[in-house]
Amino acid sequence: MSVPETSKEKPTTTTPATPAAVPSPAVLAKKEKTTSVAHVSMYTDEDIAAAEKFGRISDDGTIYVVDDGKDRALGSIAEGDVAESAMKLYARRYLDLKQRIALFAQRLSSKNVKTHEIDSSLSAIDAELAAGKCIGDLAALRSRMSELESQAAAKKKELAEAHQKAVAKAIADRTIVVEKAEAIVDQLGSDTNWKDTAEKLRGLFDQWQTLQRTEARVDKPTADGLWKRFSSARSEFNRRRRTWAKNRDAQRAQARQNKEAIIAEAESLKNSTQWGETSRAFNQLMDQWKAAGRAGHKDDDELWTRFRSAADVFFNARENDRKAIDIEEKDNLKKKEALLEQAEKLVPVPDEKAAKAARQKLNGIMDEWDQIGRVPREDLRRVEDRLSAVENQIKAVEEAAWKAKDPETTARKSSFENQITARLKEIDMQIAATDDESLKKKLEEEKKAKQQWLAAISFAR
Repeated sequence: MSVPETSKEKPTTTTPATPAAVPSPAVLAKKEKTTSVAHVSMYTDEDIAAAEKFGRISDDGTIYVVDDGKDRALGSIAEGDVAESAMKLYARRYLDLKQRIALFAQRLSSKNVKTHEIDSSLSAIDAELAAGKCIGDLAALRSRMSELESQAAAKKKELAEAHQKAVAKAIADRTIVVEKAEAIVDQLGSDTNWKDTAEKLRGLFDQWQTLQRTEARVDKPTADGLWKRFSSARSEFNRRRRTWAKNRDAQRAQARQNKEAIIAEAESLKNSTQWGETSRAFNQLMDQWKAAGRAGHKDDDELWTRFRSAADVFFNARENDRKAIDIEEKDNLKKKEALLEQAEKLVPVPDEKAAKAARQKLNGIMDEWDQIGRVPREDLRRVEDRLSAVENQIKAVEEAAWKAKDPETTARKSSFENQITARLKEIDMQIAATDDESLKKKLEEEKKAKQQWLAAISFAR
């Protein structure tokens, strides 16, 4: 049997309203079986008795609650029901409400309570208090709720301020992520490491997602604006990376084409025996290779192997030729050193006759010298100078003999000899005529020099 609930308060006991039927204790027990089981363990008999003091049952079976000093009818007991069971049920409802208020007070002090929890709890408790379908000290509960409503208002203000701070922090943190992404894009250039930069942006995106999960929710316009900036930075990075990749591929293709041309030129030169000219050509090709750009790691390795192979054919052949030439030049050096020993035995020559005989032998040695060929570069000047020294000694004697037979030379010597002789006589007279020691010293030195000249002329004859 259901228990209808009045929508308005009942008049005082002096003018009681028609009581509503109260379900029997058996029906109440069946309807709130779970609650009654909990009540057995939650509330003591003393708790229930204290609550029942605020209720009564009239002779006609009407159940009243004393609310703020006035009786208010809750319902009536049907025939055959136990009045005490109905009273206990209403008392337990009161204790349930009191317990809910106590739990709400405890929840208000929690750090993680939410504003919507406070509002929903207040609304539900206030509605139940307003209905007043229980027996107990309802005035005390309303007084307690008045206190809790003040605490709830303060708590909601605190939560609102904390939420504002959390939202401000969330906006600031996301703004930092956005600005970092925009700074990365602003610094993109020809020297950008695109792989590392992409990793940085992926890290910022992960950070963005973490902030969304862990921080306060940001209002949609602000969140959308920040996301648009962040997304635009990522899109601009991807666009410029694609442009860079396209240009890189084009440059690599051109570099490969350039290097293929260089390789073709190198392969056309690899069998050349024009060592000097071809060496210079390969040096120029190497300069072109360095300026050709990169074709990608794998392609560069393959292209370089081909170019190096062609160059090795030429340079190995040149090296083998040089080794053969070195052997030949060293053998020529030995031959020329043997000729030098013969030539150096021809000097010194004492007179014109000896010089003539030495000249004939030296000419034969020089003819043989010219037939031998080249010697190592580092020995060339040494052996040439030794042969020239022999020739110069013979030539000096030949020139001296020729000059001695030249009439003009003889006339010049005689005239010079006469001048020196006349001057010596004059010096002797000046020395005899002076007492000046300083002058005498100068005249003696001049006399000595003139005598040496005169002796040299006589020897030349």
